[in-house]
This record gives sequence, structure tokens and C-alpha cells, in this order.
Amino acid sequence: MELWQLDIVGGIQLADGGEAKVVTGVDDHSRFCVIAAVVRRATGRAVCLAFAEALQRFGVPDEVLTDNGKQFTARFGRGGGEVMFDRICRENGITHRLTKPRSPTTIGKVERFHQTLQRELLDDVEVWADPDEAQAAIDVFRHEYNFERPHQSLGMAFPADRFTAEPPEEQLPLQVPPTLATTIPAPRRPLPAPAAPGPAAGQSTVTAAPATSDDVGLAVEVTRLVPTSGNLTVCGQQFWLSPTRAGLPVTLWADTTVVHLLINGVRLKTVPSRLTPAHLRQLLADDGQPAGPPPITTGPVQAGGPIEVDRLVNATGLIGLAGRQHPVGYHFAGQRVTVRLDRSLMQITADGVLLRSLPSPLTPAETTSIRDARPAGPPPTPASEPVRVERRVSCRGSLVIAGQRIHVGITHARATLTVEAADTTFRIHDGDQLLTEVPRTTTKPIARFKVRKPEPPRLPGDNAASKQPDPKEKP
Repeated sequence: MELWQLDIVGGIQLADGGEAKVVTGVDDHSRFCVIAAVVRRATGRAVCLAFAEALQRFGVPDEVLTDNGKQFTARFGRGGGEVMFDRICRENGITHRLTKPRSPTTIGKVERFHQTLQRELLDDVEVWADPDEAQAAIDVFRHEYNFERPHQSLGMAFPADRFTAEPPEEQLPLQVPPTLATTIPAPRRPLPAPAAPGPAAGQSTVTAAPATSDDVGLAVEVTRLVPTSGNLTVCGQQFWLSPTRAGLPVTLWADTTVVHLLINGVRLKTVPSRLTPAHLRQLLADDGQPAGPPPITTGPVQAGGPIEVDRLVNATGLIGLAGRQHPVGYHFAGQRVTVRLDRSLMQITADGVLLRSLPSPLTPAETTSIRDARPAGPPPTPASEPVRVERRVSCRGSLVIAGQRIHVGITHARATLTVEAADTTFRIHDGDQLLTEVPRTTTKPIARFKVRKPEPPRLPGDNAASKQPDPKEKP
């Protein structure tokens, strides 16, 4: 924990017409988000309070890096001097480093966190009721970002796997100005695991009762409507579903281990459960019902058995498995898929339908090291429709798919055609017109699904080397 990057971002429009800000902080080494505090006004006191709470929770870093905002420094203020943020750094032995003026890329890691926060959360909500509602949604987003979201710059590892809080025995008493000391919680929490959120306003608390034999294997199904904020709260546990699903009924299959969230019978995601047996009994007493079989199998993974993991395909068609990135097809970019690994076979599925089969890139040892794997369910169902891909015809009237060359005629040169790839044939279409159907003679997998963008023809003057004077030529 050597360096934190800190910054402030806006974009939270409130119902009263104001705009709240978010004080953010990211650990430089692990990309672990250490600060994500919503404030009505980003004053120096509000920023320092968020910073001091992070120091109280995770320990003191060696250095912090910020821009030249007046909350962080008086570098460009009248008279100079020391602001409260500088004082906290000085009294706790933290080196405060500043970026050069107009150089936002120096704090590029926290800026990149802002981009993800903006795209995946803040842009989905036009108006927030109050800062507390925004803070609750950001807390859920932050937990998923730190603990459940693989990071490309970390080799698809989780930020929580790389982040190490300062051990309690090495922590010194935190030195803060007296005006802040009364507002910071006294106990220090060295571990980065967030505390379970408390009950929402107007929601009754549950008094824990001793577990009984009836609680063993207790599971509940309950249906709730997604609120306008997209942040659903059930018995104190929050589930982020996005405002785009506001008003939709979502079914929760919950026990004390996992919670599955489904809409119209389709599983959206599975998250660790923070519900106690008392919470489950309360849901049953309200409008819940005893749950049937879970939508997916969970539990310990058997050595050598097939496993499943959920992954989000990134913009370049890659997924992260066992600390490495593996291509599955960029036409799946942005889609959440289930990866089924069975010995030497890797199957990409969505909603139980097989999208693609590939050779498994992992060794048995790497397969067992996948953190969030679960026992695989039944094999996926093959897609009812053949795979459709695009190919551009060459100037000689042929195209190539899966290593097989197919001649379609010189009249279609440079045209983009659609190829239906079945098990035994290739069917070539020009729009709705079937041009030809040929037997499939290759067993290679299809690696490209979209046509490449054609390069513009090069002119003699476009060659940069040709514009350079010949050193041997006399002037």
C-alpha cells in the first residue's frame, strides 16, 4: 500500500436541483477503490473527512497523488500556506505529490475508475432523490468493483486479491485535526471487506435468533419490484440491477450462502448472501415461499469435474480465466456469458444455449485455481439456428471460412456476403438470395465473425519513405 490516487468527480443530479460530488481514491498498485464518498459540496472539510475515514479503515499509505484542486493544496491560492489535507498528510508521515497543471493523465488510474463509474452507474440515473440514495448505490458498485470484477490491467485478477491493508500491529494512532476527530469512527478496521449495509429507512430490523434444525437447508423465493434507482434492498442487503430495469419484478432465490436474481425465469447474476436464518424466516412470514431447486448448482467443486464461471466479455472479445485473457469472439463484446469447462473443452453459453465451443486453454491445475467456479449443470443446448458470419469476396471471386475456400463467382468480387455455417454445409447468401450451398470439408473452428474493414488503396505519394530525399542524390 504505497500510493493512493485521489480525485473528485461530479455527475450526481439531485431532486432538489443541486449536484453532489464523489470523493474517490484508488490504490495505485491494486486498483482497489479505497474511497467513494458522496458529498453535497466538495469542500476541503468534506474531502478530508472522506480521506481520514479511509485511513482509519485501511491504514496509512506512504504517498498520495492528487491534482491541484483547492481542496488538496494551496499551491495556486493567494498567499499559499497549508490546507487541512496537507496537514493530515504531514502529521501522518504521508508524502503528498501533486500533478503538473493541466495533466489529468498523471492520475489516470482514478480517472479510469471515474469513467467506469460514470458509464455503468451514474449515466443510468438522471436524478437521484438525495445523496444517501446515491451513496447506497455507489457502495454496492464499489463492492462489486473491488471483490467481484476482474480487472484487465491486473491480468483479469480481482483488485481485492492484490490489495493488502496495513496490519493492525503496524498501525500507528491516526493523527487528524480536532475538528475532524469527533466525526470519525474510533475503531479501525484493517480488512477491506465492507460491512453489511443496515436496514433502509422504514424497514424493521431483525433480531437474531438461535439457529434451529429447521434452518438447515432453508431457502426462500421472494419477488420484489426494482425501484427507480435500480438499487434493490432486501433485509439490509443491496442488489444493483440498474435503473433500466426499474419497475420490473425480480425473483430472489436466497439462502444463507448465495442469492440468485432472476427476471422472467432468466438468471441475471448470483451474489454471496449476507442473509441470516432470521432474515429468511422474516421473508417467509411476509410474502416469500419455500424455494424450489436453485437455478444453478453451487457448492464445492469436485476435482476433475466440469465447472462453470460467469464472465463479461470485454470490448475486444476477451474473458479472464486463471489470471490470463482468452479470446472467445469480439462479436460477444459486452455480453455476460457462462463459461463451461469440461476437461479439454470450453463452451461459451448464454441462458443455457451453446454459443461456441473451443479447446480449453487451461491446464487441470489452472482450472482448479479459478476463484469463483461452481459445479457445472447439465450440458448446454445447441443453438437452433446455424451460425451466421460475414465474409468479403476477393477480387478473384472467392471467400475463406474456417480455412475452407469457396468460389462464388467473379461477379460478387469485393461484395460482403453472409455465410450460414451448419455442421455439414456452408450456405452463402447475398441478402435474402441463396447463392450456393457447399459441403463442409473443414473441422476448424470459426475464428472471425465480421468482415475486416477494407484498407484504402495506397498511392505512391502515401509512402512516407518515398517522401524522404535520397542521401545519395546530389542536390
